Amino acid sequence: MKRFEEYTSVKQLQKQSTPKRLMKLLLISALFTIVILFLPWTQTVRSRGNVTALNPENRPQTINATIGGRIDKWFFKEGDFVEQGDTLVYLTEIKSEYMDPELLNRTASQIKSKENSSLSYMNKVRSLDQQIDALIDNRKIKLQQALNEIKQTRLKIISDSMDFVATDKQLDIAVKQYNRTEELKQQGLKSQTDLENKRLKVQEMEAKVVSLENKLLTSRNELLNKLTNINSIDADFRDKIAKSESEKASAMSNLYDVEATVSKMQNEAANYSLRSGYYFITAPQDGFISQIFKNGIGEIIKEEMPLVSIVPNLSDYAVETYVTPMDLPLLHVGNSVRLQFDGWPAIVFSGWPNVSHGTYGGTISAIDNYVSENGKYRVLIKPDPKDYTWPIGLRMGVAVETMAILKDVPIWYELWRKINGFPPDYYTVKPKETIKKTKK
Repeated sequence: MKRFEEYTSVKQLQKQSTPKRLMKLLLISALFTIVILFLPWTQTVRSRGNVTALNPENRPQTINATIGGRIDKWFFKEGDFVEQGDTLVYLTEIKSEYMDPELLNRTASQIKSKENSSLSYMNKVRSLDQQIDALIDNRKIKLQQALNEIKQTRLKIISDSMDFVATDKQLDIAVKQYNRTEELKQQGLKSQTDLENKRLKVQEMEAKVVSLENKLLTSRNELLNKLTNINSIDADFRDKIAKSESEKASAMSNLYDVEATVSKMQNEAANYSLRSGYYFITAPQDGFISQIFKNGIGEIIKEEMPLVSIVPNLSDYAVETYVTPMDLPLLHVGNSVRLQFDGWPAIVFSGWPNVSHGTYGGTISAIDNYVSENGKYRVLIKPDPKDYTWPIGLRMGVAVETMAILKDVPIWYELWRKINGFPPDYYTVKPKETIKKTKK
C-alpha cells in the first residue's frame, strides 16, 4: 500500500507555491474585516405605524345620530370643509308622540295648570295650619274657663257647707230652746203659744237644714260634672285638631304628588326642547367631511347610527406604531425615533440613522401599559422640535416606517446578538475588573 506522500496529486500540490500577491490580499481583507467588526453600530427597533393626531379630540371621528328620524336635507358633500357649528344634515321626526307641532306649548300649559293646583294645595295647608292654631288657642281658653268654673264651684261648695253647718247649729239651738220651753210650760212658766212658736222655729230650721243640704249636694254634683266636662272639652278639641291635621297631611300628600308631577313634566318639557335641537346635526369642530354613511333624502335612521365621518383640520400630527413585548422594555418616553413616511422617498441606513436621508425626527410621547388586540404595545410618537418639520402634505392614516434609536455597539456585538436571537441592548458586557472580582 502506497504512503500518502507517494501519490502523484500530492506531489504536484507540494511542488506549487502560493503567490505572494494573493497572500497579501487575503491578509488585507482579514484586517479590513476585523476593523469593520469594531466599527460602531446604532441599534434600532423597527416597526410600522400610521399617522394620527397627538390630541384625541383632533383624531378622525364619526358623528352619530342622537335620535332616530328621517333625513330631510344634506347641507354638505364629501370633501367639503366645515367649521364648528355648521349644520351637516337636518332630520324630521318619525315618532308619533313627538309629532305635535305645539308639543312644547301644550306641555308648558299643563305644567302651569299643575303649578296652580300646587298653589291651591299650599293655600289649603296654610288654612289648615291657621285652623289648627285657632283650635289650640280655643282649647286653651275653654280649658281655662272650665278650670275657673271648677274653682268657683269648689268655693260655692265651701260656702254651702258653711251655711249648712251654721244652720245645723241653729237647728240644735232651736231644739234645745223648744225642750226648755216645753219644760217651763209644764211648770206653768211658759204659755202654749210660746211652745208652739218654738216648735215652729224647729220645723223651719229643719226645713232650712234639708234645703241647705240639698244645695250642698247639688254643688258637689256640679263639681263632678265640671270635672267630667273638662275631660270632655279636652277630648273634643283633640279630636278636632287630629281631624284638621289629618286633612293637612292629606293636602300635603296631594301637594307632593302634584310637585312630583310638575317636576316630571318639566323634565319631559326639557327633553322635548333638547330633542328638537337634535334635529340639526352640526359639526363638532373644523375639518373635512371624509365619508357619508347614509345617503339620500327620506331615509330612516336609528339612534346612534353613524352618519358622517370628519377629519379635523389640525397640525399636531403624531405617529401611532406598535412594538413587540420583547422590544418594549428598551423604549422610554423621550427616546429619539427616525420616521419614513410613505410617499416621501428616503434612503435609510438602519445602523447609521444619522446618515439616513429623507427621514424625519420624532420623540416617544407615550407608551401603553396594556397590550393591544394585535399582541403588541402601542407607542405614540410626536415631532422632534429640534429636527426638520414634518411634511405639510401629510394625511391621517399614512403608513410610517419607524426606527427607535438605541445605544451604539460594535458591529461584531450586533452580529453576535442577532445570531443568538437576543433583543437589542439587553445583555451588556461587564467590565474586566468586575469579571476578575467575580472570579476571585
